[in-house]
This record gives sequence, C-alpha cells and structure tokens, in this order.
Amino acid sequence: MRKNFLGPVPAALFLLFVFLAGSASASEPKAVVEGFHDMLISVMKEAKTTNVAGRYKKIEPVMVKAFDLGFMIRVASGTSWRKASNDEKKNLADAFRRVSIATYAYRFDGYSGQSFKTVAVGPGPRKTKLVKTQLLRPKDDPVKLTYVMKKFENDWRIVDILLGGGISELAVRHSEYRTTLKTKGPDALAQILFRKADQYLNEE
Repeated sequence: MRKNFLGPVPAALFLLFVFLAGSASASEPKAVVEGFHDMLISVMKEAKTTNVAGRYKKIEPVMVKAFDLGFMIRVASGTSWRKASNDEKKNLADAFRRVSIATYAYRFDGYSGQSFKTVAVGPGPRKTKLVKTQLLRPKDDPVKLTYVMKKFENDWRIVDILLGGGISELAVRHSEYRTTLKTKGPDALAQILFRKADQYLNEE
C-alpha cells in the first residue's frame, strides 16, 4: 500500500479536488461550439475526396456529442410529441437525428478559405447560454450564427441555432413539421425525414 507523504488531506480541500475533477470533464459552451466548428472546417477541406456518406460518418460522432438532438425534436414537434407513443417518439427522433447530420454532410461540400470566429458568450433566456459566432467567407460578408446552449447535467449542448442573430432553426422546423404532425402523425413525418436524409446521402 502506498503511503500518503503529504499527510491527511483536509475535508474542505478534498471536496475542492472532487469539484475540480468534475468540472474539468464538463463541457463549456464555447469549447463545444468551437469543437464543432473545427470538425466542419476539417470536413470541408476533405470534401473533394469524400462523398456525402463519408462526410456523414465524420460529422455524426461530433454532432451527436455537441447537440441534444432529442431535445430539439421534442421542441420542434410541440404538443404532438406529448401525444405520440413511445415507438413513434423513437422513430421520429431517429429520423430527425439522421436528417440533421445528413444536411450538414450534404451542405458542407467544399472549402474556399472559410473560417469560424467566436465573437462572444453570454447569458440567454431560461438559463441558456448564447455563443455568438461568425462564419467568415473571403469573398462574401460574414454569416452571423448564434448557438443556444442548454446544460444537461454536467454538459452544455447546442439546442438551437439563430441565423443572422435572430432566425431560430427550431422555430423554422416547428413551422415545417406542424401540418404533417397534425394531419398525418409522427410516423408520417419520420418517413419524410428519412427519405430526405437518403436523398442527401445518395448524392455524389
């Protein structure tokens, strides 16, 4: 058994060590967004040598960790989510996850000197954090992207993106999904999203 050459550790100091160890593993809003951006730039630089399906494989693990896609589809579905069965919820969540990742894989298909810049991090509504960023383009004006971050246990996750600082991606999705959910139900919407994802992934 190894001896403690430092002597007994005071209780308060021990608790501080525990707190710091937990904090070190917890994600911070800025780090989550910048890690996601780093991955996107890498994908863009390799786009000429990889197809959409290949880019999907690289994007998937990072995006699943950076975003809470389950929370996002619940919000985008509104009251229809509460009325859905467990099987319907799982099917819709799987479809939303697949189409969300496939959309990034499809759209980020080349690199011409773009970069991301973090502008500021500040408080948002309902205990969220707002990470304000810009997509810098050499021959065009910057695109403003604000990431809405929510804390789940110890980790901050992206739950919405505000384009131009004001257009909510979740609000757009809610508007797009509402009619199908009300008239045809969650499984119908899931099938639409799966088909859309497949269309993206089959592009060369």
